[in-house]
Formats: sequence, structure tokens, C-alpha cells
Amino acid sequence: MPSQPKNVALFVTCLVDLFRPSVGMAAVKLLEDAGCTVAVPAAQTCCGQPPYNSGDRADAKRIARGVLEAFKGFDYVVAPSGSCAGMISHHYPDLFADEPVLAEQARDLARRTYELISFLTDVCGVDTVAARFDGSVTYHDSCSGLRELGIKAQPRKLLAGVEGLTLTEMAEPEVCCGFGGTFCVKYPEISDAMVRRKSADIGASGAGTLLAGDLGCLLNMAGKLTREGSPVKSRHVAEVLAGMADGPAIGEGTAGGRKP
Repeated sequence: MPSQPKNVALFVTCLVDLFRPSVGMAAVKLLEDAGCTVAVPAAQTCCGQPPYNSGDRADAKRIARGVLEAFKGFDYVVAPSGSCAGMISHHYPDLFADEPVLAEQARDLARRTYELISFLTDVCGVDTVAARFDGSVTYHDSCSGLRELGIKAQPRKLLAGVEGLTLTEMAEPEVCCGFGGTFCVKYPEISDAMVRRKSADIGASGAGTLLAGDLGCLLNMAGKLTREGSPVKSRHVAEVLAGMADGPAIGEGTAGGRKP
């Protein structure tokens, strides 16, 4: 007897909503192809990372209460971002540690929340996708996805099945790009030095396209690559895996969102 479809709510994320809505569309396609039913709760907002990372726990809790309410009743909550998924799954329970009722709701939501690619592979058991991408790519391991959620092999596993695609690794794919949310605002000189080192590593890989699973990192790296005149294109990994990478790359135009 076939199993029931997984009832999934997509946590779109602020950056996808504002800068690259095509990533959200790609996420929906990948989830539906994996046999999920997908809803996009209209009441969702930010996950609360900016105030949380700035020490403003009161505003972070106020935002998180809205997320707890908006995502009730779904089997799973999936975000095309390790950063936002990590905030909900790893930091919400601690945020409400002094409020027992909300703390239990936060733990329940944390158990149901996943980053998109790890959800497809680790929960849905997806081994391959029906997609084609003619060209070489290199993959940046974003800090939250890698260090908080253990995402490393999952995107590479699915990319290996994309027809026409060649993965060329950077020398240091796990090194931070220097974005870090408010870090790039607080420490712009350090952030710029880090993304300069990252852009050199990307260029040395020889790949024509940079992929990653977090749009914040991608906007940071795409902006640097563009300012340096690099021919390397930047895309969210979901766009390639969904076979939806035929539009403008990040920073190339407004068809897929705003320029970084």
C-alpha cells in the first residue's frame, strides 16, 4: 500500500522572497516530485535571525511566536536555506527556555524542520533527480548547513545525477564566504577580505557556475564575482536540481529577482 504523501510547509525565507523567488518555485517542484504535498503559509515572516544574532532576544521571540503559529499542523517544515532551518531547529527551543508551553511548541517545530536538500535525501530518500545542466559547477558549503546541520554529502549526491553536469571542487569549499548575516555589516573590512579569498578559490576551480544552498552566501559571493568582472555565474543548487536554471543567474537581471 503506497504511503501517504508528506504534508510539507515551505518556509520561503526573506531573501528568496525578496531577491530570488525562482528558488522557492524550484523548491516546490523538487518537493512535489518527491511525492510531497506543499503549502506556503501566507502568514510566515522572517525566522528572526537578525535580532537573535544581534542579541535582541525580545524581538527574536516576538517573530518566532509568529512562526510557531504559522507552521502548526504540518508534518514537516522545509526551507531552501540551512541558515533559516538551523535557526528554527537549533535555536528556537533555547529561545523559549523560560516559557514551558512555547518551549514544547518550539521543540516540536524543531523536530519537524529541515533544510531542503537534506530533507529530500535523508527523509524522502531521493537518490537522483530528472534534470540536465550542461557545464561545470563548484559547490560552496555554507556555514550553518555544514556546521549546524551536517549537510555536505547530500547536495553532491544529487548533483552527481544531473545529466551534463561536472562538479569541480574548490580547494577550500568549507571556508566561510564572509557573509554571516549581520557580520558583513559589523565587520565590512574582514568580510570583504574573506569573500575576496573565496572568489579567488572559486575562480581557481575552473568551474563556470557557483552553487550553494543559502541565498545570503550566494548574494555575497555573486556580488564580489560581479564587481571583479568574473565570468562565473551564481545559482542556488535547487534551481539546477529542479531543471530550472535556464533563466538569468544571480545578478544578471531582474527576471529571477533583484541584483545583489
